[in-house]
Amino acid sequence: MKTIAFLLDTDFEQVEYVDVKNQLEDKGYKTVLITTHDEKTLQGLNHIDKADTFSADLFAKDAQADDYDALALPGGTMNADALRFDKAAQKLVKQFNQAGKPIAAICHAPWIFVDTGIAKGKTLTAYKTLQIDLENAGATFVDKAMQQDGNLITSRTPDDIADFVAAIDKALS
Repeated sequence: MKTIAFLLDTDFEQVEYVDVKNQLEDKGYKTVLITTHDEKTLQGLNHIDKADTFSADLFAKDAQADDYDALALPGGTMNADALRFDKAAQKLVKQFNQAGKPIAAICHAPWIFVDTGIAKGKTLTAYKTLQIDLENAGATFVDKAMQQDGNLITSRTPDDIADFVAAIDKALS
């Protein structure tokens, strides 16, 4: 059984975690929740309103890309902003990238590709407000439900989750 690691801080867009996780589990994948937060209890958000809380399985500093088949990065502005500057998150994302394993980032999550240098030369999509950041980092921005460039799978919003999940599944098949 293939395992997909979800990397989150706290205050993430809940639907981009729960719906993606549930759809991937329905396809037979195992999922693990990894966090950079200082505690394992994480707050989901419905945009800016508090939603459910979730318990992480382990901390990012203790995770290795070798243990997983793919990495999923849900968005949410605060979550994505915290992840992009976190050294353990950057290290994990770089490990997945160097191994050529799928990295799937939705909404604001592709921000970490700017801070890790991974965006340069890639064609990516994301929430529209990231366009300038991605372009300044050397990426080509496209406004599409899903964009795949090599091992990177990117998507814009919760409306695109079906295309996002299909691309992750295809990349792992």
